[in-house]
Amino acid sequence: MSYTPRLREKYQKEVVPALMEQFGYKSIMQVPKIEKICINQGVGDAVSDKKLIEYAVNEMTQITGQKAMITYSKKDISNFKLRKGMPIGARVTLRGDKMYEFLDRLISVALPRTRDFRGVKSKGFDRFGNYTFGVKEQIIFPEIDIDKVNKITGMDITFVTSAESKEESKALLEGFGFPFAKN
Repeated sequence: MSYTPRLREKYQKEVVPALMEQFGYKSIMQVPKIEKICINQGVGDAVSDKKLIEYAVNEMTQITGQKAMITYSKKDISNFKLRKGMPIGARVTLRGDKMYEFLDRLISVALPRTRDFRGVKSKGFDRFGNYTFGVKEQIIFPEIDIDKVNKITGMDITFVTSAESKEESKALLEGFGFPFAKN
């Protein structure tokens, strides 16, 4: 007996038929899907304190269940006291079952824990059907112990989809139950 994430089953049984009906696809292969989720956290104060990068990597690893990578600066910026090759952030790219598990926890647990949550703005779509939004506090995730947090930092979450337009991508995410704000 193999394990299948809840949202993967929901995609196959509910989202695909709904999108085929809504957009008139002739084949299941035309239906857009989420290809990957990229989570990125910039740590600007890491220039002065190297330990902040380690904390960011550990927190991202706890949140996603996958080891986070350190990102390094690509050029020198004297105003920020930044040198080429210095660690400045952490990132994770999720695919497959881990992606669906993270999406499930994000929609059902983490986002509702946000202060004054009224939904996520739908302005983050690009022309290729990808969606990006920011989270201001990493403590909305239940994996993070609030007492052990050194500094509250935010992160950017990007959903890379195979959709070819904003409308298709938004319908896909709404099919998963993504809480978009009512305008």
